[in-house]
Amino acid sequence: MGIQTEPIGSVPRPTELLRGFEDFAQGRIDEAALRVLTEKALADTVSRFEATGSPVITDGEQDKPSFLTYPVAGIPDLAPGGPVVPFADGHTRQLPVLTSGPFRYTARAVDQLRAAQRLTSQPVKQAVIAPSALSLLYPADGIEGYPRDQFLADLADEAEADIRACLDEGAAAVQLDFTEGRLSLKLDPSGGLLRDFVALNNEVLGRFSAEERARIGVHTCPGGDQDSTHSADVDYADLLPELFRLKAGRFYVQLASESDPGRVLGIIAEHLPADARVFVGVTDPIDPRVETPEEVRDRVLEAARFIPVDRLGTCDDCGFAPFADDTSTSRDTAFAKIAARVEGTKLASEALGL
Repeated sequence: MGIQTEPIGSVPRPTELLRGFEDFAQGRIDEAALRVLTEKALADTVSRFEATGSPVITDGEQDKPSFLTYPVAGIPDLAPGGPVVPFADGHTRQLPVLTSGPFRYTARAVDQLRAAQRLTSQPVKQAVIAPSALSLLYPADGIEGYPRDQFLADLADEAEADIRACLDEGAAAVQLDFTEGRLSLKLDPSGGLLRDFVALNNEVLGRFSAEERARIGVHTCPGGDQDSTHSADVDYADLLPELFRLKAGRFYVQLASESDPGRVLGIIAEHLPADARVFVGVTDPIDPRVETPEEVRDRVLEAARFIPVDRLGTCDDCGFAPFADDTSTSRDTAFAKIAARVEGTKLASEALGL
C-alpha cells in the first residue's frame, strides 16, 4: 500500500451552499431547501475527492457551520459571550456559553458519515470535535443546579457516543480535532490547562479497546482560519510530549508550515508512542500556492529519516475551511493541494521501495 495518506476534514463550501446558509439563517429558505443544497455540495465533494485518487475521503464538513460547535448548533441553552480566540491577523472567533443542563448533542457525526458513505465505495474518515474543546462552553461562574463535574461527565458520555457510532458504522478512521491543544499553552503557559484537556480526552479514549483506538486519531495544528493561525508561536516542544500521552492510535500533526520541520520531526521521533502512527502535514492550507508533488515527496522523504515508514503517514496541515464562512481558500485550490499530497506521497513510497 505504500505510505498511508489521509485528508484532515473540511474543504471550502460552494458559493451556492454558503448563500443557502445565509438564506436559511435569515428565514428566506426552509430546512428542506437547505438540505438540497447541502446534498448537492456533498456529492460534488465526494466526486472531487475520488478524482484526486485519495485512498481515504471525508465529507468535507459541507453541512457543518463550524467544526467546533456542530454538535450543539441551534440548541436553546446556549448564549453569546463565551471564550474569544484571537488570530494572528487580528480577527477573532467567539464560542457560545452554556446556560443550563443537562448537556446533550443535537447533531451526530455518524449522520454525516452515512451521507458520504452512500455516495462512494471508498473508505470514509469522519472528523469529530474533541471533548476538550466543548468543555470551554461551560461558564467560569458555573450554572446553578448543574455543577461542572456533572457537565464534564455528560460531555464525556456524549463524545464517546459520537465516536462509537462512527466506528460501528464502519468509518475508516475517526479523528478528534484538538486545535485547542496548542492554543492552551498560549492561554496557560504553565501547561495546567493542556493537562486538563488531555485528561478529559483520555477519559473518553480510555473507554475504547486497543483495536478501536487504532482507528481513532487526534489532529493538532495552530489553527487555520481566514489564512491565519492562533498559536503558531507556541513551541511544539512544549506540546508534543503531552499530546502523545493521549490514548490514540493515530496522530495528525501540522508540519508543512513549520519553520524548522526537522526539529519537530526529531521531537516526534522521541515521544511518539510505540503503538501509534503519525501522519505529518505535507501541504499548507493557508498558503495559496499549490505544492508540487515533488515538494510533497521531498517532505515525506525527510520525515522518513526520523520515523519508520510503517508508522508514517501524510495529511494536510489542517482543514481548508473549518468554519463554513471561511472563503480565503478556493475549492479548486483545496483539491489541487489534496491531489498533490496524494501524488507526492505515492512518489515518496516509490522512492523508498514500498
